[in-house]
Amino acid sequence: MDGWTQTLSAGWLLSIAAMAIVLILLLIVKLRVHALLTLVSVSLLTAVATGLPMDKIVNDVLLKNFGGTLGSVALLVGLGAMLGRLVETSGGAQSLADALIRMFGEKRAPFALGVASLIFGFPIFFDAGLVVMLLIVFATARRMKQDVLPYALASIGAFSVMHVFLPPHPSPIAASEFYSANIGQVLILGLPVAMFTWYVSGYLLGKVLGRTIRVPVPDLLSGGAVDNDRPQTPAKASTVVGIMLIPMLLIFMNTGLSTLISEKVVSADEHWVQVARMIGSTPVALLISVLVALYVLGRKRGEKASALEKTVDGALAPVCSVILITGAGGMFGGVLRASDIGQALADSMANLGIPVLLGCFLVALALRIAQGSATVALTTAAALMAPAVAAAGFNDWQLACVVLATAAGSVGCSHFNDSGFWLVGRLLDMDVPTTLKTWTVNQTLIAAIGFSVSALLFAVV
Repeated sequence: MDGWTQTLSAGWLLSIAAMAIVLILLLIVKLRVHALLTLVSVSLLTAVATGLPMDKIVNDVLLKNFGGTLGSVALLVGLGAMLGRLVETSGGAQSLADALIRMFGEKRAPFALGVASLIFGFPIFFDAGLVVMLLIVFATARRMKQDVLPYALASIGAFSVMHVFLPPHPSPIAASEFYSANIGQVLILGLPVAMFTWYVSGYLLGKVLGRTIRVPVPDLLSGGAVDNDRPQTPAKASTVVGIMLIPMLLIFMNTGLSTLISEKVVSADEHWVQVARMIGSTPVALLISVLVALYVLGRKRGEKASALEKTVDGALAPVCSVILITGAGGMFGGVLRASDIGQALADSMANLGIPVLLGCFLVALALRIAQGSATVALTTAAALMAPAVAAAGFNDWQLACVVLATAAGSVGCSHFNDSGFWLVGRLLDMDVPTTLKTWTVNQTLIAAIGFSVSALLFAVV
């Protein structure tokens, strides 16, 4: 924070962080205090305890980070809920679920959803892909009359590994720049790392946990309880696929243009590039998809405008809690960053004198645990460890492995300061203990397996 210097020692800062996490657990799990009230209260107490300036705490730390998180989440969740409600009420989600089951068989439906999410997750950010894909996940699980966890973890895990390990996502690109790694090499090695990691941490883990942890199909993205009576003329599966591809293709166009700009193939100043990138931004891409769905799944099928207005309006109320709690999780992470708790933990890990590859992983993991954001953890860890990596004299293959190992560390041990923890938990309508047993385990497995495979690839050279 400008004009302020942290005077507390690293030990005190880490102790405060540990007490804050214990307090969150106590309030939410034991005393059943609402997550929004808990996160706001603990964020305020942590800010005061770490000595942040009193006149800066509310506006410059709490509200800024709350609003910053909402800016990236609220529109995506709201528009995604509208799209999900339209697809659901038109019968299109059920049609697509039936088509997937016919193609892959009932027993392989979670695998099919995971593979589809891997493909969509190549150009799409985690939260956008999650919101769009979950409505198909819910419809498939409902069609199978099964709990949602095996289907959801297969899809969620796929989006997570693609976002963490592979260019053109921003974090691995930034880490590649800090380490002077070849992005093409990172992509080539990252693909098998991501695929194997997803298979174990998403698909197989979902099957195992689904045997003991019950997570019924929620109604959040359907705008309420689902009517079991399907429309007389349900939307076709191919129509739903076409609508789902709209945001995917637009966002992929934006990603491709960003890559071309970074390689100086096209100029960011050209008007057509600016227009195309605006259209391909995630909120605009989802907005276009909702508008197309209103016409294709609504008016074209004979639905009245007033009925469609009620349909999309009804989708928003159930997701308000999701949005607010996710913003509060971002607020708590922002407090940890502003108070230098994340930096204190990273410095402590970096000074242990351990091997460079393991050090990169542990520093990223420490940052992830301390402040929540995988993107911040990866980019910050890469910046901190870049001098040590440069001094080691690694070749291109090894540098790519270092990028992947750092990426693995940045995703582990997701908990209360990670907005993704609250987003996934609330979208699946899971309580905190269940989210810890499922999402946190998934993210930690991604970290452990991703690092193990990266270290194995590093050792073969």
